[in-house]
Amino acid sequence: MSGAVRWAVGALVLPLLVSCGAKTADGPPPATPVTVSAPLTRQIIDWDEFVGRFEAIQQVEVRPRVSGYVQQVAFRDGDLVKKGQLLFVIDPRPYEAALAQARADQASAEAQAANARVELERARTLLDKGFLSKSAYDARLATQRSADAAVTAAKAQVQARQLDVGFTRITSPISGRVSDHRVDVGNLVAAAGTEATLLTTVVSLDPIHFTFTGSEAVYLKYQRANEAGTRTSSRYASNPVDIQLQDETGYNWHGRMDFVDNALDIGSGTIRGRAVVANPDLLLTPGMYGRMRLLGSGAYTALLVPDAAVLADQSDKVVLVAGKDDTVQPRRVTLGPIVDGLRVVRSGLQAGDRVIIDGQARVRPGMKVAPKAGRIVSAAPTAPQPRVLEQPSAQATNAGGAQ
Repeated sequence: MSGAVRWAVGALVLPLLVSCGAKTADGPPPATPVTVSAPLTRQIIDWDEFVGRFEAIQQVEVRPRVSGYVQQVAFRDGDLVKKGQLLFVIDPRPYEAALAQARADQASAEAQAANARVELERARTLLDKGFLSKSAYDARLATQRSADAAVTAAKAQVQARQLDVGFTRITSPISGRVSDHRVDVGNLVAAAGTEATLLTTVVSLDPIHFTFTGSEAVYLKYQRANEAGTRTSSRYASNPVDIQLQDETGYNWHGRMDFVDNALDIGSGTIRGRAVVANPDLLLTPGMYGRMRLLGSGAYTALLVPDAAVLADQSDKVVLVAGKDDTVQPRRVTLGPIVDGLRVVRSGLQAGDRVIIDGQARVRPGMKVAPKAGRIVSAAPTAPQPRVLEQPSAQATNAGGAQ
């Protein structure tokens, strides 16, 4: 090819290449690749969280029922004790002497009563033979009845003195853990006066209560659910609870509701609830705090997405989806709790929506995307699993509930 021909071909090709390059530079940018997936559909149960503390089901202040000097402290401070176990001994000698005196008085009263019965029998014989007046007989009868009453009173005194002797041995009224002794041997303790001397306290440990308070909004939510039949009130059903201690990552303690108070506190606008929890190892101690999950709803079908797929738009929460034309569309959503690592979406999404679960930070509403199919996978279960609940009576269900 001659030089002239080569120049002519070059002159024709160069504008063509420049024209093609301009089209590429001025055309629409390529679609941004993203990963999309339909929301995960599952049957779930809501669990509401509360902070509360453990309390003993039984707590007793041990005080003397008779006055006297402490003769013995029969337990070690902080020990576990059984119901009826000896704790203190008060010097019994004054009360044993009083018991002996009461028994002697009883014997004297019984002797006088026996003599009165003999005299009454003799008077009855004389009355029948006409040798005794009716008034004299009535006097003997009154004497005999008075003697019998004196015997009854003497027996009561013996019983009272026996109780006093028994009260000198102070035993634990319940099983549980005893506190320290507040009075040492040799000290005088008083059962009378404005307040009896405090000797120690005993608290029960197994089972144990967990008490908490819920807001008025929570109370109304549970009451509405009870009326709708979707969740039975804890007044009538032993709804399950799960409790997490301060140093735990899971909810390892399980119990059931056993009480909801009858009124809201007008100062705080809260209502008090209580659960009973098994404590076989006696690790849980009254006064200890914990975080509790309470069954908050019946089972329902929910849509779940990764929490990272939820974006903030001022005060709204937004999820980006890929439309039918692969255009990014924002959806304002109402969120629920996190279940097994995924966020519950109560409203704003449909089961068939293609939610952008990866790459949402690189796109904006109205942009074209190149969606790639992905899959939403839940983490290992961390929330409490559904349990079988007690069915209330029809009368209880219609009555309305609280928690």
